[in-house]
Amino acid sequence: MVKGFSLTQIALHWVVGVLILFNLIFSDDMTALWRQIRQTGPMPTTTGAWLHIIVGVLVLALVAWRLTLRFTRGVPAAPAGESHALKLAGDAGHILLYVLMIALPVTGLLTFYGGITALGDLHGGILKALLWIVIALHVAAALYHHFILKDGLINRMRKPG
Repeated sequence: MVKGFSLTQIALHWVVGVLILFNLIFSDDMTALWRQIRQTGPMPTTTGAWLHIIVGVLVLALVAWRLTLRFTRGVPAAPAGESHALKLAGDAGHILLYVLMIALPVTGLLTFYGGITALGDLHGGILKALLWIVIALHVAAALYHHFILKDGLINRMRKPG
């Protein structure tokens, strides 16, 4: 088991996080474009929509890199003394985050370029809402570890180990 995350793993964590928040917050151009396409057919793509697509593809590529590092390098063990329930919740949360970080770009690309319109509502509705919830839980868990448990867990994403 590794002692801490590598500098690359830490950088990827924060870069992917910022890119995802960007796409979640600034998705209006894509939503408007998709609504227009559904009503009147294809139209020129706006800069904001292109940016949303590019950021989504970048997230997908960086998540693939993150997963490669996770499986080849490993991750640090849970903090000493952590309960089995808390460890299971953490593992489940990370799995769900990775599933969503893959599912959202894939469903977006399949909707926009594959013409699978049914995935559009899944992408911009259920998956997007679920990602917001999981991100909030992820941040809350990190803050809980830092301020309540005071186990140093949050430092693993601040300093290479």
